[in-house]
Amino acid sequence: GEASGDLHGANLVHAIKRICSEVVFCGIGGNDMARAGVTRFIKSEDMAVVGLAEIFGKFRIHVEAANILKSILKLHRPDLLILIDYPGFNLYMARIAKKMNIPVLYYISPQVWAWRRGRVKKIAKRVDRMAVILPFEKAFLEKSGIDVEYVGHPLIDAFEKMGKGSPHLTINNQRSTINNPVVGLVPGSRREEILNLLPVMIRAGELLKAEYPHIRFVLPLAETISSDWLLRFVKNTRLDIEICHEGIYSALNPCHLAFVTSGTATLDAAIMNVPMVVIYKAKSLTYQVGKRVIKVPYLGLVNLVAGESVAPELIQDEVTPEKLAMAGKSFLTDGELRQQTIGKLKMVKENLGRGGASERTARIAGGMMGCSGPAVAAAVAESA
Repeated sequence: GEASGDLHGANLVHAIKRICSEVVFCGIGGNDMARAGVTRFIKSEDMAVVGLAEIFGKFRIHVEAANILKSILKLHRPDLLILIDYPGFNLYMARIAKKMNIPVLYYISPQVWAWRRGRVKKIAKRVDRMAVILPFEKAFLEKSGIDVEYVGHPLIDAFEKMGKGSPHLTINNQRSTINNPVVGLVPGSRREEILNLLPVMIRAGELLKAEYPHIRFVLPLAETISSDWLLRFVKNTRLDIEICHEGIYSALNPCHLAFVTSGTATLDAAIMNVPMVVIYKAKSLTYQVGKRVIKVPYLGLVNLVAGESVAPELIQDEVTPEKLAMAGKSFLTDGELRQQTIGKLKMVKENLGRGGASERTARIAGGMMGCSGPAVAAAVAESA
């Protein structure tokens, strides 16, 4: 349902092929999964949506996608259905697969520990195995009798892969002088997020420019967004904004600070040791429902993994250019705060694990499919 799921799905496909080369893949995916060899019946970018009110505009697409996948499950009876996050849709497909006795592996758990905890019962009934990516998820799900394994966070793998391909990528925080700061603008991978939040980020940047005349900005282009569409937001501003096509790590590499939409990107910034301000804004209905059901003290994943407020959060009506600029400026002017924050971000990265999430999940998948061959047997034995 989003760019990060497409990336992690593609890496999982590559990992499964390494131990079980005869496997073929089809279903829902984005450009990364298509390049990995997945036959796409539905493009994930067509299904991407944020919030409750927003889903009604894409209801027809979700119904069509569900009908297509139900036909695939019935006609071709795959050896395994792998679900990646996106719980509203995927838990429905898990129910269909369960009725057909098709094994189900859920990779990247729905955030049931944060809201709608009743979904745990659905997971226990419909999902055979779970591979989770946050350290506290395993104990939470095991309480409901779910067969779950903590595999580490796939972002670590993505970062290491990017680092090997980019010799200039560093996280030593030896960036250009703080008097000429570089700020990352990370508005998300879905159009609704960008429409809501990028204009606020740009206006906050204009406020910072009044104090830092040579300030520069870097904006990573998500796979799900066209550069032509994104340019409409930056062409009329007087800010120096570079649109980066090389991925979020390359974009954040020179940054002293980042404005980040709540989501996986907050962990990307943590991996790069970039202090950030986390922002989130949705339509009123989505927000009003969400604030009543979310049961965690923070919205940003970086703060949840840290167990404390490492990055200030601005939510809904708090998302204004003035407040965003002020929160960001604190990391540029307060050296002690900056260094303390960077130290905590390093701890967040350590908490995400040592890498290898795709390989571990591939071993689980291979075992569930009963793949033949010495590579799978060795991998399953090592996993056991």
